[in-house]
Amino acid sequence: MRTTARAKQHPHDDAPDTTEAFSRLRGLCEGAERQALRDEIVRSWLPMAERIARRYRGRGEAVEDLCQVAALGLVKAVDRYEPSRGYAFESYAIPTITGEIKRHFRDHMWVLHVPRRVQDLRNHVRTAAKEIAHATPGHSPTVAEIAEHTQLSEDDVRVGLEAMDSFTALSLDAEVAGSDDGYALGDALGESDSGYDLIVDREAVKPCLRSLPERERTILYLRYFRGMTQSRIASRLGISQMHVSRLLSGCCARMREEALTDFG
Repeated sequence: MRTTARAKQHPHDDAPDTTEAFSRLRGLCEGAERQALRDEIVRSWLPMAERIARRYRGRGEAVEDLCQVAALGLVKAVDRYEPSRGYAFESYAIPTITGEIKRHFRDHMWVLHVPRRVQDLRNHVRTAAKEIAHATPGHSPTVAEIAEHTQLSEDDVRVGLEAMDSFTALSLDAEVAGSDDGYALGDALGESDSGYDLIVDREAVKPCLRSLPERERTILYLRYFRGMTQSRIASRLGISQMHVSRLLSGCCARMREEALTDFG
């Protein structure tokens, strides 16, 4: 456990030291011993994963389900982490877990993003339609009947009816209307471009970058955009390589914390 005092405590200052465990894990072949060590590492980091999951509570999904999704992201992070690349497991695990939670919301919640008011209209209209249909079997409720039943305007009822389609989407295997050769909707779609995720991430950290002192911004630019080593940066700026390393670590930790705090 880390004991270094800080003016502002990092959200995961109680993170376990699993450096040695990861080194052992990478040296083991598949088997019971490796599986047991892997499970031990996952259990050690579960509290961090659950804290990240709780940042997303109140968004329409149970906290227990979010914790399960975060745990899945943690397992992926443990399996894919490469200690030889030189970065701490925490810096790799946090975006991996966060990404898994974001994908969960994207894949399991509303297909289209709609305002809360429209979601409420959708719920009222759906409930009223079921109640009217139950009272008059074989009869499809009209807009006017639903409006009278819910005390909503007919325009609001229409909005609610349209919103009911936001939970479902047309299958990509569905044949395009008017085609006679089996041409499906999926045939008209392009491939996924991972570059868009990079654009989103870059936009998310822009405010954090702007808030950094000029020297720190220069160091980040030289290291990650010019590909300069820490030693070359130190020589160029007239400071020690160790100081460059500390500044880089501090900048990355600060931007990561601010980005996650802003999103949560």
